[in-house]
Amino acid sequence: MLNIPLLKSSKIPIVLAVLSIIFYAIFAYDLARTDYIKLVTLYFGLFFLFYKLVQSNKNNFKFLVAIAFIFRFIFLLAIPNLSQDFYRFIWDGRMILEGYNPYLYTPESFISRGELPIHEAKELYIGMKQLNASHFTNYPPINQLCFIIAGLFSGKSIIGSAMVLRLLIIAADFGTLYFGKKLLEKLKIPINNIFWYILNPFIIIELTGNLHFESVMIFFLVWSLYLVHIGKWKWAAVIFACSISTKLVPLIFLPLFFKWFVHYKNNNKPIDYARGDNKNQMSGRAQSRPHSFIKLLLFYSIISLTTLLLFAPFFSSEFINNYSKTVGLWFGNFEFNASIYYVARKIGYWFRGWNEIAIIGKILPLIVFLFVLGLAFFKRNTTTKQLTKHMLFAFTFYLLMSTTVHPWYIATILIISVFTNYKFPLVWSSIVIISYLAYANSDHTENLWIIGFEYLVVYSVLIWEVFIKKPHKKLYANKA
Repeated sequence: MLNIPLLKSSKIPIVLAVLSIIFYAIFAYDLARTDYIKLVTLYFGLFFLFYKLVQSNKNNFKFLVAIAFIFRFIFLLAIPNLSQDFYRFIWDGRMILEGYNPYLYTPESFISRGELPIHEAKELYIGMKQLNASHFTNYPPINQLCFIIAGLFSGKSIIGSAMVLRLLIIAADFGTLYFGKKLLEKLKIPINNIFWYILNPFIIIELTGNLHFESVMIFFLVWSLYLVHIGKWKWAAVIFACSISTKLVPLIFLPLFFKWFVHYKNNNKPIDYARGDNKNQMSGRAQSRPHSFIKLLLFYSIISLTTLLLFAPFFSSEFINNYSKTVGLWFGNFEFNASIYYVARKIGYWFRGWNEIAIIGKILPLIVFLFVLGLAFFKRNTTTKQLTKHMLFAFTFYLLMSTTVHPWYIATILIISVFTNYKFPLVWSSIVIISYLAYANSDHTENLWIIGFEYLVVYSVLIWEVFIKKPHKKLYANKA
């Protein structure tokens, strides 16, 4: 009565899944980030298993979905072992529930006076470390809402709060899967592309495991892109504002929508963005896209107004001052796992004899801004495929120019890449783990040879895909 051929064909995927479960369990409950050999071995093992699972089960969508979320639930009871940021998340949520504005107080300001404004204040302070505790929070209001939910459901248990935060992140991944699949179908791109994100051990470990809320930001971003594609641009603007209000990252994409709305017309016929050509024949549920400055201004206005409304409960002149200073730290004070910046820093040492981060940190964002404007005004962004391609280039350039590139920042370009033919973000997600080798040292100093190797791999694949292989020519070629 057994289906022997089915069992034989399922044997290898099941073995790969079981091995992954064992590796994830060890990663979640028996690993310290200072144990670099174990860290790297487990991660590369998981990445190999992930690649084989996706490669050998491209047509088994339900199986890949099931194991993706089984892998996530392995981490449910785990305390993050590669990042302590979640302690600050819990602190902020409990502060709001106690009536405090988290943007106006640092944890250190309470602890230094011997005050304990929330439950488990000392434990949270110790967990987040002095550097984090000495700065004002930089997490936007949707992020804060998630922290509040954790405080509401578990206001007296750190593990309980971590569980609630993790469930929110897993729910966001379900949303990304749902809208990502729908957008891939609309773009006529294989839907199994979504698993390069959803099943990726980098995403499972960094977002679900270590509780980074790029997951929620990405959910809103993908949802917004789907709504833009099907012509519901007003709702897309609201959802895009929610993405900004989770993490500020999507702000960099705003100029790229310029030609989406104000596009060139051919023979007075609107471009069919569902097909990516100049035909006036509409397909499926696609609708003609708005093509006026008024619609563009409305789109930006809805985003701005929604974002301001979400920030409104925390607004004050002191909030503006504290928040701008905190965000500025990422450009003028902090440095980690950078590429171009480290080269510029070295040149600064040669000529000036000291670290020029204060100057370089102001120049690099300006270069990024000009680059994004160039993509917005001198490249075509009239189809969703073109838009996602240039979003990928925009944020990749930002990362390459940044003074600080924490591993979880790669998640944004990884999700965007599933809507393109570019694979360098996938390669980067496989190699970025070696940046954690800095924590093998007691003073957390980076080995620049290791960072150099990471970026040698990333730049090599990037240059190959963009300047040699040029996959976008095939991607945008019109079918006869």
